[in-house]
Parts: sequence; structure tokens; C-alpha cells
Amino acid sequence: MKREAYERQKAFAGERRPSMQRRCVDHDYTGRMMYMVTMTTEGRRPLFGRVVGRSDAAPGSPDAPRTELSELGQRVADEWWGIPAYYPQVEILALQMMPDHLHGILFIKEQMEKDLSRIIRGFKTGCNRHFRALYPAVAPSASLAPSSPSSSSASLASSSPSSPSSPSASLAPSSPSASSSPVPSGATQSQPTKPEDRTHGLLFARGFNDKLLLREGQLQRWLDYLADNPRRLLLKRARPDLLRVRLDVDVCGRTCSAVGNLALLSAPEKLRVRISRSIDPALLEQEKARLLAAARAGAVLVSPAISPGEKAITRAAFDEGLPLIVLLDNGLAPLQKPSGERFRACAEGRLLLLSPFPHRNHKVTITRQVCEALNGLAWEISGGR
Repeated sequence: MKREAYERQKAFAGERRPSMQRRCVDHDYTGRMMYMVTMTTEGRRPLFGRVVGRSDAAPGSPDAPRTELSELGQRVADEWWGIPAYYPQVEILALQMMPDHLHGILFIKEQMEKDLSRIIRGFKTGCNRHFRALYPAVAPSASLAPSSPSSSSASLASSSPSSPSSPSASLAPSSPSASSSPVPSGATQSQPTKPEDRTHGLLFARGFNDKLLLREGQLQRWLDYLADNPRRLLLKRARPDLLRVRLDVDVCGRTCSAVGNLALLSAPEKLRVRISRSIDPALLEQEKARLLAAARAGAVLVSPAISPGEKAITRAAFDEGLPLIVLLDNGLAPLQKPSGERFRACAEGRLLLLSPFPHRNHKVTITRQVCEALNGLAWEISGGR
């Protein structure tokens, strides 16, 4: 988003709220850049198919987590891979279809007249045509009632032009009487919205999330994240209590957001990891040995892991599979999932992520006041130990 447009709209935007769809100010979205794009269905309806397999199956095995796309899901996938036919300057690198959303990676190889938003808008327009063709009972101007969050699914395996078509699973009409003009499961007809209503889309919710590739190794992490989505979904289904974000956890009289094993808060012995930045290296090793020995004996280590010494000790405990409560300076969003290895640690019940602060999407530099608040909460959780 251009700076002048941002400044012009800021006065009318109201109070700033957390959003996964905020564009990067001062970034040229027409220039050469790689992006990871995420789009959700309107109302998080699971219209694109279903995930199958086992979370513990080896990659490439018959039971490995994978996608079975619905007919609509396959058409949406084809539209994504077909973007270069309309924009030759764009290269499609990856796609991961989900029942209620998708992740895609694309590369704008050279300067374009149209920006990323126009590319995504054209993609959505093509997908809406398939949606209307498959489900004509859903009026183009109708606002579709969202399904409950619990009904939405997550990941499906990616498909590509070079791979064989995924098995198709047609979505059943919502009722026998609608068989001539079926409405997809999870969607209901309602009164048409006003033309100026910019809150809802048709197949997709309005807007999208984008991430810019800025660092070495980031592309591989994106590809790994997309490939791992089916397994993450199956783990989340198998362990919902450990992988569902809770926003109202009472911790020492404070309302916190949390994900992971809340039972760690009830452990009989909890030890705070508090290490000064100026600690002597020999003393750091002694403290590390003491805390890890206690954790091996059943104690739960508690820390915001701010200083280098705290990070070293919590990292060693994490690598060893010892129980940890990690305090965060940024709150958790309702649909947020732990990233990477933290996801598995939460699923295994050896990690709890906890924050007494509200969620935000923008990055800020941690302040001394925030550090003191987190260390104070760690001290209270550990009972002053």
C-alpha cells in the first residue's frame, strides 16, 4: 500500500484493530517479490473437500495425510495454477487447499501494471463463476450465513498441474428438495445484501492475507508449512484440548490467552527461569544444570525467554522434551496455531504458551515494562520460586 493512500484513509478507518488482511505500508505490490497468500471461504464453510489419512503415517505412504478435493475444490485449484495464463509475469510455486481456506505461493517475476490485489481479485472472480455454475441456488447477490467455527476443517494436500487429479468428492445438497439447484453443505440462502455491502464475498470472504518473502530460508519454511498442513489438522482433531486457543484462562487473577497443556499450571513444582543479561558464563552453566535437573525430576520451567541466558535454558529444555510454560508478549488470536516445532510440543502436552496481553498483528519492540510484567507473571505462576 502506498504511504499517501494509507495516510489519506487512516483518519476514516477508526480505531486500529488486529487484522490478518492489512497490506504492508510503503511496499510496492506491483514489483518483483514472492508472496504467500491465504484466502478463506465466506463463513469458513468447508466447501473444498476433506482431509484423510493418519497423522503418524510416514510421508509418501498410503495413509499419509492428503487431500480429497470436491469438484469445486478441484476447479479452484485449477484456477490458481492457471493465473500465469492471464499474468505471464507471475509464476505459481505452490498451493495447499484446505476445506475452508487455501494457501498459495506465487512469484511476481517482473514489474507489473497491476498489483497483487488485482491478481487475487481476478482469481476470485474465476472461482465465483465455478461456484455459481455448481450451485445456482445460491444467488450471486446473497450473503451466505457463516457456519460455526467448530464446523470448519483445515488442511488438504496440495495439487499441481503435473500431478494426477485428486479424488473428487461432490458436495451433497443441503436437502433432497434442493437437488435440482443444490446449495453446498454449510451454506444457507438469505436475503440479498445491499450493493454497497463490502463485508462479505461470495465463495471467498473479502480480502486476503499476504506474507512477503524477505529472508533467506523463508521460502523453504513456507513450503514445509504448506506440506505439513494435513498432518497438523489431523493432530488438532485428535487433540483439540491441547491445540485450541483459549482466550479467557484465569492465571493468578489475570485473563490470558493460551494454547497447549493447561494442566502444566497445576504441576506441584514450577520453577521460574530468570537470567540476567550480564551473568557470568560459568554461573549460567550452573543455573542451567540446576534447572534442567529439576525439570528432569518433574518440575515445570516457566519463563518469557527474553534474555540470551533464558533463551538458552528454555531451548535446552525444549530440545530435551521437558515441560515448559512460555510467556508471550503478544496475545493469541482465536484461530491461531503454534508454529513449527511448538505445534508438536503442544500436541504432546509438554508445552503451554500463555499471554496476558491482547493479540496484535503488527510488530513492536518489547519494552522494559512488558518484560517486567512477564517476569512478574512468571514469578507468580512459580509461586515465587
